Amino acid sequence: MLVVLLCTAGGIERASAQQVALKNNLLYDATTTPNLGVELGVGKKHSMQLFYGLNPWKFNTDNGKKYFKHWLLMPEYRYWFCHRFQGSFVGVHALGGEFDAANIKLPFGMYKKLRDHRYEGWYVGGGATYGYQWVLSRHWNFEASIGVGVVYIKYKGYECGDCGRQMDDGHKWYVGPTKAALSFMYMF
Repeated sequence: MLVVLLCTAGGIERASAQQVALKNNLLYDATTTPNLGVELGVGKKHSMQLFYGLNPWKFNTDNGKKYFKHWLLMPEYRYWFCHRFQGSFVGVHALGGEFDAANIKLPFGMYKKLRDHRYEGWYVGGGATYGYQWVLSRHWNFEASIGVGVVYIKYKGYECGDCGRQMDDGHKWYVGPTKAALSFMYMF
């Protein structure tokens, strides 16, 4: 997918300083989700990013197993207002993945049924991003970004976290934040 996006963006310039970056989103780390992103410069003011996160963990609690297992793949095109890999940028991102969640309480009272039930399914969507990157040293940058968009979610619901009795089957549209990142980056 990233190769196709790069080809449509006009190809990669010759290899030079600040052409490729590896990154890790600290906010995703806080949710016990290992993640890695790769960003490639494809022009003086353009870059492409591919981000992947995977959370395979289950936690035992007093109320039974609690988990939000999922994976996420998020490609993104970015336009930089000054030079790539420094300062402000805007972008468009796509996203997709799968989930299996049970016995969790989400913030702001979202999806209250997840507190007592298990849901599994897949999702796909996209949105717009705004961010800023600070140069810390020759090889290190720090980035803050946020995105909003629309996501289509297809799911199946089950009565409890460990039982297999299906109670629900459907889909939902989600509109709101689709991305939040505080990332350290290593620049090649």
